[in-house]
Amino acid sequence: MAASRSDLGDFLRRCRAGLTPEAVGLDDGGPVKRRVRGLRREEVAQLAGVSVDYYTRLEQGRHSSPSEAVLEALARVFRLEPAGRAHLADLARPVRHKTAQPPAQRVRPAMQQLIASMSEHPALILGRRTDVLAANTLARELFTDWTRMPPRERNYARWMFLDPAAAELFLDWRTVAAEVVGTLRLYAGRHPDDVRLNELVGELTIKSAEFSAWWNGHQVHERTHGIKRVAHPAVGPMTLRYEALPLPGDADQVLFIYHTDPGSSSHDNLGLLSLLSRGTAAPRGGRVQLDSSSPRTEPPEPHKRA
Repeated sequence: MAASRSDLGDFLRRCRAGLTPEAVGLDDGGPVKRRVRGLRREEVAQLAGVSVDYYTRLEQGRHSSPSEAVLEALARVFRLEPAGRAHLADLARPVRHKTAQPPAQRVRPAMQQLIASMSEHPALILGRRTDVLAANTLARELFTDWTRMPPRERNYARWMFLDPAAAELFLDWRTVAAEVVGTLRLYAGRHPDDVRLNELVGELTIKSAEFSAWWNGHQVHERTHGIKRVAHPAVGPMTLRYEALPLPGDADQVLFIYHTDPGSSSHDNLGLLSLLSRGTAAPRGGRVQLDSSSPRTEPPEPHKRA
């Protein structure tokens, strides 16, 4: 399942299929229909300045270690974003002998304390393979309580595809889930010998048709920032912005912090969820209300769903 020479060929073929002659300034051949979708091999070779035989061997996995100049030319032809360029370079690295599995990741105690102190912002730290390494109380209230799962099952991708509640939570589940697959693809290129990644991909491929289709599509995605829309069962809809921050000392640990626009209904609903997570509000009859023992004043009324 992890990266290999066949993955390099697969990635190149899918990049080639995703471009049209018009997009790269080539004649599409007029009324004669093309037998293949996208560019032909000879067209890619021409644009990249390499021989057709050389490019063919790359796609077939019969050539090792293409030069940086060739990789740069292919990235330019395929109009790859930074994540795609990095993935191409990872797949093209010389085949290495299998290395020992990396040690288990640990979150520094100071970082644990930091995210725990964020009472108004959901925050979590994802590690290799999207393993959930840490999550504050509000993040567990927003998504799911990973601490209740066996340690090997505390994985964001696994929850996304195997827990029906995830599909109900995200209003744009297909977009969010496809990006998760792209993140795993990016990681697979960097760490081709990760046994646990192979196990995760194998399980999700068997149990989720959507995951299998997106994995075979070989798209990559790098987490930086973005927007997620959710419909939380306790407080209603929210539009959440997030920032993804790689942590110093371990590039495979990424801190995600979520926030809302001040003055918005999402901000009100997230504030209400924060009260719920701290035990100062309680759900009654399908709606969140203040706990009668709370000394706080009445919170903003949650906006009703449309």
